[in-house]
Amino acid sequence: MTEIAVNIRYMVDDVDAAVAWYTKHLNFSPLSNFAPAFADVRRGPLRLLLSGPTSSAGRPMPDGEQPVSGGWNRIQLVFDDLPGEVERLRAAGITFRNDIVSGPGGLQILLVDPSGNLVELFQPAQRGPAAK
Repeated sequence: MTEIAVNIRYMVDDVDAAVAWYTKHLNFSPLSNFAPAFADVRRGPLRLLLSGPTSSAGRPMPDGEQPVSGGWNRIQLVFDDLPGEVERLRAAGITFRNDIVSGPGGLQILLVDPSGNLVELFQPAQRGPAAK
């Protein structure tokens, strides 16, 4: 079993839909499911906490602000063949926020989970011996 190195919490609108999406499309493994309030899934060292509106994390703050899904914070998943992965996910009907962009660090694209949370798919740039 891979040791979990980091936990990240996403607020989601529908816990079961989020579990199905992450396990089907991004190869996460389910850990526990207490829908409709909470579930968690794992991919390598990442444990993703999926908290629904009825979870303790979904309770209003003292000022009344309600935690919601979405936003610009995101997890990043690394792939060796980003264009191939994007093609596979587009064929499965996954919604992307943009097209693949290239930068000095590599290629990246953002996709959107069923609750509006972003997931960044990333392929590192190839580095030659001189870059080390």
